[in-house]
Amino acid sequence: MLKVIINGPARKEIISWLIEIKKDLGSILTKLQKGESVGSPDIDSMRAVTAGCFEVRLKGTDGVYRAFCLFKTEYGLLLFHSFKKKSQKTPLKEIETGKKRLINQLKELEDEKKYKI
Repeated sequence: MLKVIINGPARKEIISWLIEIKKDLGSILTKLQKGESVGSPDIDSMRAVTAGCFEVRLKGTDGVYRAFCLFKTEYGLLLFHSFKKKSQKTPLKEIETGKKRLINQLKELEDEKKYKI
């Protein structure tokens, strides 16, 4: 089964979400871990962040949520950014934050790999 790695800032945001949203996210991530097919409307490509990136799309009673993931890396599935949407279009600020978090997470994982005894 594919490993799921959620970075600190994304995890902190997800913890604040409604339980129904967290359950939906967990269900989608479990399907992806098992190699099951998941498509629209649950996930969609997010090439604006990077090639191979997709967003998990979640809708709750109190709004719309997104989580950015990179699938099939050498480390597993990386969930590196999450947020509650406040507008129809994904704000550029969220895309830029996602890019920075992905770069940081990949660097941290690479450093761990280098110095692992």
